[in-house]
Amino acid sequence: MRSIKDSLQGLLKSDSNFRERYEGIRKEILSNPKVEAFLVEHQENISQDMIERSLMKLYEFIGQSTNCNECQSLEECKNILKGYEPHLVIKDKMIDIQYNKCIKKEMHDERRKLQNLIQSVYIPKDVLQATMKDFALDDGGRLEAINLALEFVAGYEEGKMQKGLYLYGPFGVGKTYILGAIANELAKRHVSSMIVYVPEFFRELKGSIQNNTLDEKLDAVKKVPVLMLDDIGAESMSSWVRDDILSPILQYRMQENLPTFFTSNFNFEELTHHFTYSQRGEAEQMKARRIMERIKYVTTPVELKGKNRRS
Repeated sequence: MRSIKDSLQGLLKSDSNFRERYEGIRKEILSNPKVEAFLVEHQENISQDMIERSLMKLYEFIGQSTNCNECQSLEECKNILKGYEPHLVIKDKMIDIQYNKCIKKEMHDERRKLQNLIQSVYIPKDVLQATMKDFALDDGGRLEAINLALEFVAGYEEGKMQKGLYLYGPFGVGKTYILGAIANELAKRHVSSMIVYVPEFFRELKGSIQNNTLDEKLDAVKKVPVLMLDDIGAESMSSWVRDDILSPILQYRMQENLPTFFTSNFNFEELTHHFTYSQRGEAEQMKARRIMERIKYVTTPVELKGKNRRS
């Protein structure tokens, strides 16, 4: 059986049209800036014969994206292996392609892992695509919220004490959307975040006691680099939720300088009232004030006003 190289040589000699097309593709490959840079960098280990034998791999390489920012989402990835960026390597005296996970694939897999563990991780489709530039600035509080969000993203450093935001206001003014935009900006910088829908999360934790997954889920929420608790105050209030779940989460994150964000329909005063009275009607003002002090310590409050954009 003839080798591919011998077959190509035969076509090059016998078919002038094929030879012309082949030379055009060869020129396109070798003039590609990334291919040129690789050949120069490894010139001591690459022979002309190796280049000729590797043209098909090089052609596969130049037809793909090596910059994750060229794709709006993982689903739109144009590469042969979705979510994997190609890198040229030398292997077995040939130029080959090694595929590594891109940023969006890493974040997608991490989110999927968290969603498998915590079902109340709340990431609607519109939030997944949220961007700062698409956020309307026509209503009160929006400009301040976006400016503070941009400052947070620009200044984020692992282990550095940074305040998150406490976004409060009526339904549909874009509180969760801002969280999604922050999460997507952080993802571009390889920073993991988690948006958790609080009412479902607390209900889920109650069920986790029976299957012994409570501690594992709490650890995931405690330790994620940036935590976003969506719709705090909408949960059914109980002493267990306040003192055994929310309080340890916030205490750990304060100690480890892990930023935390909140959205709520309540301002601080209204949230204090919510934490004061449990379902049983018990008034525990000291415990309510204690947890509110933690929330105030880790966040900057921003009120969002305006029309309900969901209606």
